[in-house]
Order: sequence, then C-alpha cells, then structure tokens
Amino acid sequence: MVFQENETIYLEGEDGQRHWLRVSYGMIKAGGLGAIDGKRFRDLNDGDQLVIVGKKFWAYRPGVYELMNSLDRGAQIITPKDAAAILLECDIKAGDTVLEVGAGSGGLTTALLHTVAPIGHVHTLELKEQNAEKALKNVRRTGLDKYWSYQIGDAREAAVDLTADALTMDMPDPENALDNLGPHLRNGGRLCAYVPNANQLENVVLALRDKGYADVHSWEILERGMEVHPGGVRPSFEMLGHTGYLTFARKRAI
Repeated sequence: MVFQENETIYLEGEDGQRHWLRVSYGMIKAGGLGAIDGKRFRDLNDGDQLVIVGKKFWAYRPGVYELMNSLDRGAQIITPKDAAAILLECDIKAGDTVLEVGAGSGGLTTALLHTVAPIGHVHTLELKEQNAEKALKNVRRTGLDKYWSYQIGDAREAAVDLTADALTMDMPDPENALDNLGPHLRNGGRLCAYVPNANQLENVVLALRDKGYADVHSWEILERGMEVHPGGVRPSFEMLGHTGYLTFARKRAI
C-alpha cells in the first residue's frame, strides 16, 4: 500500500542513518535532509528507493519495534525485548481492553496499541502529568492515539471505570495496587508486573500467590546480538542485560 498523507515513515540512507518524517504532499522538513517535495511520496510504497541531493534513500513504513526505539524519551521505557514477552504472555490481541499502569514515555503503550488496534483500547493510569504528556506526544506520532485514553492518578486508589482483559503494571510496588485494580481485571484475565529490583519481585510474587492468582511466574530476559563477518561469527561483547523483572499471573474467580 502506498504511503498516505499524515503517515509517519522514515528514510534510511546507505549509511544506515534514519530520518523520520510525516508524509505530506506539500513541502516536508526532514531532519538532516532539509526540505523535500512531498509529491515524491505520492506513489511510493514500503521499501521503495528515492534519490535526494544525489544520495540514495529507502522509504520504510515503521513497525512497532522501530517506533519504540525512536521515541522521544523522558522516563525510561520498557524495551522491545520485554514488551514482546508481555504481549505474548498476556495474550494481548486485536479487540482487547488493556489497563496499563505507568505510561513512562509511551514505549509499552505503543506496543499495546499496535496490538489491540483497530477495535481494542488501552487505558493508562499515570502518576505524573509530565510523563503522560510525553507519552501522548509519542502516541500521536504513531497515529494510534484514537485507541488510547489516560488519566492522572495513583494506581493504589484511583477510580477506574472499565473491565480489562489484561493488566500491566510498571510501578515500584504493584502489590499495593492489586486490591484496587484487581477487580477491574476479568476472571481469566492476565496480569504483568514489571519491577527493576529483586526485592520488589519477591513482594509482588508473594502478594499474587496470597491473593489466589494462578500460574504466577517470573522472567528476566537478556538480549545479545551476533557479530557476523566473512569467516567468523561470534556473540557480541555488548548485550542488553538486566532491564527489569517480569512477573505474570492469571486471575481466578473467587
């Protein structure tokens, strides 16, 4: 499908550098490239090539991975490696309603919205207005904001008017929000708690077991790239190691 006006895309040069822009059929300002005649995008499709000031570029429609990695960051985001596990473990799919605690810069929010669209919804509880504003800016950039709502409040006591298929919690003490938010998760619904420290992991796991949740289990996900050269392949010396602990559970009817 050809690119549409107001769609966010990126141009990648032969050097691998990416230049993000929003498609318009007028003049477009692209960071690092100056002004581009938007009419050139009218018939371009995903992966097509164009030449700008004598240099080759390829135009791409971003996937959720590229969108997450290119966010304007304030608060630390949940990384793609962890977000992928959350989507799979919580069985999040198109049409689902997700209650999210903690918008951060909108990293996980972007992944959730991309998955529940075009008939689902994500509602986010965020403690800080500045985080919500940053997330809103990033979500609008993706074009997925029509599937999102948010409110400012403390997850331990904020009133929520919905029933969710999945509940994700990125907060230091998710166990203290279970009494308030647990009733808004449907029976059989799935929960993920994301915490950075092992003592926090212990607290939430013990609380979930005590409250009768099923299939309580935790993961730490590490990511290491591979260096591939003619005649030699080895793991990279650098890796994306600890980012957070993921605890998953499923709600039982009581």
